Amino acid sequence: MEQALKKFVACIYLKDGKAARGLADHTVVSDDPVELSLAYAAGGVDAILIFDQSDNDARHDEAIGIIREICASAGVPVYGAGHVNRLEDVKKLIYAGCAKAALNFSKESNIEMLKEAAERFGKDRIAACYRAVDDIRTHKDVIVNYVDELILIDEKDVREALKIEEVPSILTLPEISLDKILEFGQLASVSGISGNAINDNIDQIADLKKLCRENGITVSQHHARFSWADFRKDPQGLLPVVVQEASTGDVLMVAYMNEEAYNNTVSTGRMTYWSRSRSQLWIKGETSGHFQYVRSLMADCDMDTLLAKVDQVGAACHTGHHSCFFQQDLVLKEDPEIDPMKVLERDYRTILERRDHPKEGSYTNYLFDKGIDKMLKKLGEECTEIVIAAKNTDPTETVYEISDLMYHLMVVMAEKNITWKDVTQELVRRAK
Repeated sequence: MEQALKKFVACIYLKDGKAARGLADHTVVSDDPVELSLAYAAGGVDAILIFDQSDNDARHDEAIGIIREICASAGVPVYGAGHVNRLEDVKKLIYAGCAKAALNFSKESNIEMLKEAAERFGKDRIAACYRAVDDIRTHKDVIVNYVDELILIDEKDVREALKIEEVPSILTLPEISLDKILEFGQLASVSGISGNAINDNIDQIADLKKLCRENGITVSQHHARFSWADFRKDPQGLLPVVVQEASTGDVLMVAYMNEEAYNNTVSTGRMTYWSRSRSQLWIKGETSGHFQYVRSLMADCDMDTLLAKVDQVGAACHTGHHSCFFQQDLVLKEDPEIDPMKVLERDYRTILERRDHPKEGSYTNYLFDKGIDKMLKKLGEECTEIVIAAKNTDPTETVYEISDLMYHLMVVMAEKNITWKDVTQELVRRAK
């Protein structure tokens, strides 16, 4: 039987909207958990485990919003844990995009909820956090039937956890130990390593995975189809790279790579270039914090240019502009924007502008003044108009009514602070 991949899992301990050092240590390590998740993903982790340490439902809902953003942007599976008190909390984590929801097994109510959660969302979406191995042994049948993976959150019980072979555990460790990683990686009872042992050594993940492979432990790795020798370089031995933002399609910049920059980009997931003016390697964002995290690399037909699709943190341009391409040179004809998503985003921004800066006589402001009941009444009326129009053979009227519906729908979205990104992320999640 092929050995299961061993995972390196970063941890984000969410506390009051920030990332803390641990479950007991609330020292802030990052004011921006989403940006931190991108750094972890770029470091080569296989998943991110998020512990929500909210102390009330309002804080929990705020945390769910952050988790949703991380799920949408990190590009690796996310496990959601903490503040899971009822089935609705499991649903929130799954709907936010989490690959798995982890229930606290020290709570008797969660043990009772496992069966219902697994049957509703699938056993493969359910994990269980535990501190004491005895809790697992006592409820072994429940674990085997309804839990896909265990997460040990107290390193004191590690040796006993290694004896549980029915369902593998992710071990949360406070610090790195090469001997332990190699020992634990050989065991079927261990599916991965997590905790500050991973967080504090994010820059060494590639080296740790290499060490594991050399010792017969199966781990994931970044692997490019092409080697540096496959490309046609310029006379200086460099390869031009066009950098495009994955989420918007905007062209951000053009830079150059040498062999070392290319290999570093592939191995780390962070865009690395060769600076022609300084004659040195250049990791984008190393000084400014405006990192570019790789989504994909694509070669052109002549194999002499790369297209890199990236997640951009902050501005790509040294001037502070989001893109380096902001100086318009020539426009022969202004074409109306017809890209569906851009049109919807444009109209949604206009509605937000009316909401935040009212304009006398604006129908949009009339709806905001009247409130949600009026908005929903109009939304219902437009749905009925579409039904009536669609009965006609000429689609023109139906197009008109759909346009009215979309406008009123966006007004409701603005009232509820729902963005098109929220909606498209949910559609992408459903398509998986």
